[in-house]
Amino acid sequence: MNVQTISDTTAISIAGVAKRFGQGKTEVTALKQISLQIQDNEFFTLLGPSGCGKTTLLRILAGFEGVSEGHVEIFGKDVVGLPANKRPVNTVFQHYALFPHMTVAENVAYGLRRLGKPEAEIQATVQRSLELVKMEKFAQRKPTQLSGGQQQRVALARALAPHPKVLLLDESLSALDLKLRQAMRAELKQLQKATGITFVFVTHDQEEALSMSDRIAVMSDGEIQQVGTPNEIYEFPVNRFVAAFIGEANFLETTISAMDGAIARCRTDKGLELEATCPVAHQPGDRVTLFLRPEKVRIRAADSGGIAGTVTLVEYLGQATFYHVDIGSADPILVEARNSDLGAFDHKPGDRVSIEFGTAALRVLAK
Repeated sequence: MNVQTISDTTAISIAGVAKRFGQGKTEVTALKQISLQIQDNEFFTLLGPSGCGKTTLLRILAGFEGVSEGHVEIFGKDVVGLPANKRPVNTVFQHYALFPHMTVAENVAYGLRRLGKPEAEIQATVQRSLELVKMEKFAQRKPTQLSGGQQQRVALARALAPHPKVLLLDESLSALDLKLRQAMRAELKQLQKATGITFVFVTHDQEEALSMSDRIAVMSDGEIQQVGTPNEIYEFPVNRFVAAFIGEANFLETTISAMDGAIARCRTDKGLELEATCPVAHQPGDRVTLFLRPEKVRIRAADSGGIAGTVTLVEYLGQATFYHVDIGSADPILVEARNSDLGAFDHKPGDRVSIEFGTAALRVLAK
């Protein structure tokens, strides 16, 4: 397999894009001054809750929606006002939109025939495309004779057959069951690298975004909250929305009592003293929110050092157990313990325990 790498070429440039629907009292702003650049051969994900504007932005890229303001360029060409069929993009929809009366091969060939490609080229491209998604043995079946995962592969083959410069995927794994969805993540990422095509993927599923993406744009209420690699988004969220939306998180409202370089000494309203890493300068007296991932908290027996607390709830989730520990803060601290270590952490509601975490694990949110 010829694996491609992300290039320095900008595939998509979005500058100051706004989108409004309706007029006057019924006007709704779906996108607010979005600016973004996506590189060639990048697997880029638009992530956010329902109604945040991610699908609207994808439809603008596809040419199915116009912009109210701003500019969109695809490989240096302004595409605002350019119809969908004139753009170097293809879209894979949530429900695949396969033609039920056509065979798998005919579905994949459909777009090529509309482009007027020679028949010999069409047959060769269909064969290559089906081999790419491991569906060549099903070429003569109808979509109704396929499983959901197989239909998804056919939709991908059809979209990839004309070799678009950009492939847009709108919640394209959400119709699959959990196990198949997990299996398709790896296949989709491998397919993207093998083809060298820029993928723009829309999802509300944090695990999908983290497992497949080169970079992620987290969206909320028509705005981009943060753009970064999966590691940057998860480990260094810029605000409480991003921290809470990506995985599980603990939050502590505190007041800064002193600064020592990049370390903030903070005090909770209950008088608990904590040290946290601080990415921006603050003054004593500033109110700040501290952020802590559950897997970075260690739970120990009572009186073993650390912060004393009481277990209020235990959630067994197979690979891990989550403990809710009341330490006197506004909300209990969520602690994740891997079940490979369960013998050391077999606590029950009502047990007195201690929790520990490093200064590097506790961070002051920038906003």
